[in-house]
Amino acid sequence: MMNDIVQKPIPVWLDGLNAAQSEAVTTLDGPLLVLSGAGTGKTRVLTSRLAELVATGTAKPWNILAVTFTNKAAREMKMRVSQLVGPMAEQVWLGTFHALAARMLRRHADLVGLKSDFTILDADDQTRLLKQLMAADDIDPKRWPPRMLGGVISRWKDRGLTADKVDLAEAGDIANGRMRQLYETYQNRLIALNAADFGDLLLHMLTIFTKHADVLAEYQSRITHIMVDEYQDTNVAQYLWLRLLTGTRNNLCCVGDDDQSIYGWRGAEVGNILRFESDFAGAKTVRLEENYRSTGHILAAASQVIARNEARLGKTLYTAAGDGDKVKVNGYWDGADEARSISSQIESMLSEGADLSQFAVLVRAGFQTREFEERFIAIGLPYRVVGARFYERSEIRDAIAYMRLIAQPADDLAFERIINLPKRGLGTASLQAIHMQARASDKPLLAAAIDLVDTDELRPAARHALADFIKDIKRWRDHAGQIHHTDLARMVLDESGYTQMWQLDKSPDAPGRLENLTELVNAMQDFDSLQGFLEHIALVMDGDTENQQGEVTLMTLHAAKGLEFDTVFLPGWEEGVFPSQRTIDESGAVGLEEERRLAYVGITRARHKLFISFASSRRIHGQWQSAIPSRFVQELPPENIVEDMAQGMSSGLGFGRSTSARLDVAATNGYGPGWRRMAAQQQNKSENSWQPVNNTTDFSTGDRVFHQKFGMGNIRSIDGDKLEIAFDKAGQKKVVAGFVSKP
Repeated sequence: MMNDIVQKPIPVWLDGLNAAQSEAVTTLDGPLLVLSGAGTGKTRVLTSRLAELVATGTAKPWNILAVTFTNKAAREMKMRVSQLVGPMAEQVWLGTFHALAARMLRRHADLVGLKSDFTILDADDQTRLLKQLMAADDIDPKRWPPRMLGGVISRWKDRGLTADKVDLAEAGDIANGRMRQLYETYQNRLIALNAADFGDLLLHMLTIFTKHADVLAEYQSRITHIMVDEYQDTNVAQYLWLRLLTGTRNNLCCVGDDDQSIYGWRGAEVGNILRFESDFAGAKTVRLEENYRSTGHILAAASQVIARNEARLGKTLYTAAGDGDKVKVNGYWDGADEARSISSQIESMLSEGADLSQFAVLVRAGFQTREFEERFIAIGLPYRVVGARFYERSEIRDAIAYMRLIAQPADDLAFERIINLPKRGLGTASLQAIHMQARASDKPLLAAAIDLVDTDELRPAARHALADFIKDIKRWRDHAGQIHHTDLARMVLDESGYTQMWQLDKSPDAPGRLENLTELVNAMQDFDSLQGFLEHIALVMDGDTENQQGEVTLMTLHAAKGLEFDTVFLPGWEEGVFPSQRTIDESGAVGLEEERRLAYVGITRARHKLFISFASSRRIHGQWQSAIPSRFVQELPPENIVEDMAQGMSSGLGFGRSTSARLDVAATNGYGPGWRRMAAQQQNKSENSWQPVNNTTDFSTGDRVFHQKFGMGNIRSIDGDKLEIAFDKAGQKKVVAGFVSKP
């Protein structure tokens, strides 16, 4: 009698995997690239593969190195693996690049001149140290901000460059041509302090591995299998570190998605993942393409857009969940109209039982959040901003502090915030002297400062700096009653040196801060006076809502990576805003492809409903400008979208006109049924520019016309596509012809 064949039960970590996931999990030896599309179960594959390595005895836990990009991801992976294989998971080398490199460096610190108890400096410590070294070398911190130079050094370290490897031509005239020497001096000073910055953790280990073969051989012998998450986000130093540790075994498994490489601005090198098969001989690639997050129409839209990129390995997402709703593409008159309509759509879906916490508004740049925040506050819609809320950002608080002190000289909190911002040589000692005078005379700080400039209480340099500051405040207060408050704001930000401070700052977030300052001035235009604006700000800052039903999430596309929501709104899809004109100007085709990957990331955050929108006009640098839909809108597949122009164009116009009439006006601006053709034609004129589309042939001097922002007026002169119009209420303005119509 034949014995019954008893099948072994499938291990829990393999149960339910699809074919591609199973292949990735069970391929344990040799170089393996797992191309994991958005929502394809990457985390499960990582943890299951780690469990498979341990459970099959292919590798001991202490022979496995698993690298993540965040501490949160490392904790989650360790927890999941512990649930699968038990306490053995604790013995895996699991952590971020920096954490694992620091662990190694403490064992071998003496080989680079450090002690094992070295201190790890943060960015503020780095800036303070550089400031000291610059002072000793007579490098002007106003011309070369220490934070900017720290960024230069960090970028060199991300590329694995020690000071002696930095090309003199690359260093150029930075820091008066002494940048490479400053880098070397900085490194020597760190050694003397028994300290390292974050970039040193990997850089020192690269030095040790290349100069001490015995140390490298020890790690190559101990570590038999390496797994890396988010490989598309690795920089050059991380890549070199992995190559050295992998050695001749080549048991390296990298999981990532070339289509989600969106951090080039902070050193990530998408080429690392694109070159994997050529870098590691005999490499196998497994593509995870079955998406468990989004519906069919959303995935088709994402795939069609990203297919335009040339620098990619290629994959096509699909789902068994069905087509779902088509992607809705909405056109709006302006940003305020866009915010109003999106808010209304959210409220409508809430009335149908939707979960507030499952809504997300994802913007390209931080300044775009302002109009949404103000609208959400106005209608009492609970929301959270990932990152600082607009009016809570430090640069916005700084600028508002200047305005507050001009409006109210007795505002001591505002005085304290800006007295030495930007740096004027008025440090702690000067502020203490002003405080003492204020207490003694029972005066506000500004009045006490006025008293001090006529005494010898302060050092001459500080006294002169304080006198200049007081003169500036007085001059701005005098102008406050004579010029428009938005012009005053621009004057203050420029003449104080605050704008220049951020212009000289070369850190990655500096351009965003400048955009936020511009948006702040734009926001002031909606108020009749500076005082009215400041009162509004006070109410906004005190307008916290109770979180009873959850909150709408408002965040940038970069911050949204790795997250998912039932309903996603992607506003601001216009040329120049998204893709960012600055990115294209700085990085050309490479920058454009990263912007397109960012669009792909945004689209694939949505589970069920996706709304993409653009506006026909935006206030850019304080001026109303016409805009055309983003080229990414043109790349959306027509069969997967609904061009919902009626929704967008009808929400914010009013003026007693019917929907059909409003759509007629929309069509004259190119945003009716022919908006796609119009935008494509305009894009062909200038692939990388941001130009309005207008027609002046229908207008003559003296014509009576209507503008949706400024109302009725008479044309005074015509210059190309620009009209100079005397508006009945708004006064004389220059506007683009495409934004006016004959009544």
